[in-house]
Amino acid sequence: MAKAARMSVWLEESRPGRGRRSEQPSGLDRERITGATVKLLDAEGLAKFSMRRLAGELGVTAMSVYWYVDTKDDLLELALDRVFGEPEVAGTGAEGPDDADWSEQVRRLATEYRALLVRHPWISPLVGSYLNIGPNSLEFSAVVQRVFARTGLPMSAQRGAIASVMQFVYGYGTVEGHFRQRCADVGMTQDEYFRRTMTTFTAPADKPEMLRHAEETMAQVEAGGTVEQVRDLDFHVALDLQIAGIAALVAREGQG
Repeated sequence: MAKAARMSVWLEESRPGRGRRSEQPSGLDRERITGATVKLLDAEGLAKFSMRRLAGELGVTAMSVYWYVDTKDDLLELALDRVFGEPEVAGTGAEGPDDADWSEQVRRLATEYRALLVRHPWISPLVGSYLNIGPNSLEFSAVVQRVFARTGLPMSAQRGAIASVMQFVYGYGTVEGHFRQRCADVGMTQDEYFRRTMTTFTAPADKPEMLRHAEETMAQVEAGGTVEQVRDLDFHVALDLQIAGIAALVAREGQG
């Protein structure tokens, strides 16, 4: 019978009597190993990551890495929490002053979360795989909750508002990050990849409308724009719709 996966490295670390072994290999520590993991994941992606590959980057044996983490999952969870501590998504930056417009705070928070997902495309499958209860992840979650509390919605509605915005951003940033990675993998810019697709793919004769939006994007690129600019415009329109929906719900709750 296969051994069940552990719930979280953070829960294992908090168990009474839990601690790392005393005679650890010199020149290594968990911070250095986690940092190297993030760099390797950024460079090569999640599918190619292995403890052996990481050990090679560090110039040590795989067994040396296991002095500091018990499993590959532990290390991925540590790496996930590490990137949630980056300055762009740190708590105070996303919140702003207490009297700031909540809608602007939501926009900034959403924009920073999107940038994180695009910058590190490997994190999107990990976000739903782990509990995300490391210190940086918890701080980010706390910021999200404080920002949405300022909308004036009751607690029961705040959860839905958070899901509406943050899961939209998660989906948008995940697709965007993976598209960028695909373009890099085939050695093209995003504009080159899109242009090649549009010049070689033809919509079925009975469904000419299938490419209407893509053709509009192509026209903007040919006029001097970029795929990234079009994607930015689409993101902010969609985010405006999310925020307008929250504002409408706030107004409705105020009338109740």
